[in-house]
Amino acid sequence: MMPSLHESLQRLDRWVEQENFSGWEPHDALNSSFVRGLTFGCRPLGILWLQLIKKCPVNLRPVLGVPKGINPKAMGLFLATYWRKFLMTGDFNYIERVQEFAGWLEANSSPGYSGKCWGYNFDWPNRNFFAPAGTPTIVNTAFNAMAFLDLVALRGAHERDIVRNIPALAVAQSACEFILHDLNQFKPGPGELCFSYSPLDKRWVHNANLLGACLLAQVAAQTGERRLKDAALAAARFSARRQHADGSWDYGENAGDGWVDNFHTGFVLVSLRRISRALETDEFLENIDKGYSFWRTKMFLRDGIPKYYAQKTYPLDAHCVAQAILTFLEFGETDPDAFAAADALALWAIQHLQDASAGFFHYQIHKFYRIRIPYIRWSQAWMQRALTELLYVNRLSLQPLSTL
Repeated sequence: MMPSLHESLQRLDRWVEQENFSGWEPHDALNSSFVRGLTFGCRPLGILWLQLIKKCPVNLRPVLGVPKGINPKAMGLFLATYWRKFLMTGDFNYIERVQEFAGWLEANSSPGYSGKCWGYNFDWPNRNFFAPAGTPTIVNTAFNAMAFLDLVALRGAHERDIVRNIPALAVAQSACEFILHDLNQFKPGPGELCFSYSPLDKRWVHNANLLGACLLAQVAAQTGERRLKDAALAAARFSARRQHADGSWDYGENAGDGWVDNFHTGFVLVSLRRISRALETDEFLENIDKGYSFWRTKMFLRDGIPKYYAQKTYPLDAHCVAQAILTFLEFGETDPDAFAAADALALWAIQHLQDASAGFFHYQIHKFYRIRIPYIRWSQAWMQRALTELLYVNRLSLQPLSTL
């Protein structure tokens, strides 16, 4: 008999906690001194080795000397997740975890920038630039800062008073300074702005731009700062105006960034919706409706399983599943079938991706093979975040769930 959502989440929680919230990542190959030596300092060779190790169904990391590590973005996801666990249960053990995650993130912000910011715990060679470990990105910074902001925005004064020793709003405000002052900016015309992915590049990526704008907008909703509102609106306009007629967005505007995938589209949709709510504007409603319609109809198989790309099914990916659940929950007020879709997708993931013996979630299912490697951020932190949110949102709305 398949475990319930609650039982499945408990098994995942136990695994994550037994691992002390530490683990491997798909892109961490260069944390091996042996692999790093094989790159000879060449970025294309670094990409090659990273991809070979990432796509191998056998986990080569123990043999190659890749250590497990604490991922800053995973810590932000854990912060958001365990705050919701406390709100659902009132269990102060979760508050202890929240304080641990918040303290770690404050202490491990990337130094030398205008505000709080976070990168990855590994060197990351990609097609556009090379980011040494610790290089902050707009994506990691936005997710982590919004997790701090949850401590202010979710629930009432009583719950916020419990974590009064955490300067949650101050951390989120500080992260806005990083976005505004340390990232490159592209301003193609009046009233438009796109933030770069990191301080090292000029890569104009829509989900990253909108995640940064979402943080600015949500902090502005708390503080009333006009400069944050204006920047958020300009960034939202940049990406909204580059939506295709069918409702889709390319990953980015640079050469080679013209693909459309599931979870990045989910980031775009959730961010645009939250920006609209925070700024109290209906300017982007048509973009959101068209985008959601495209995502709902073109990014899933007939049985509701999320495809990775618009034109390609495989791999079936745990991160894709998690973000799809979160996207459905975000649109539960406007799509009457969204809660049921999130519920069904969670059940599918438990049945097809969760390891029957250990409780972690497998990385990917390919057409002819499966990668079972338990990546701490990509799979575990995201699935824990999604399943916890599913319980949290539906308990708040009293939506009946077959999985509870």
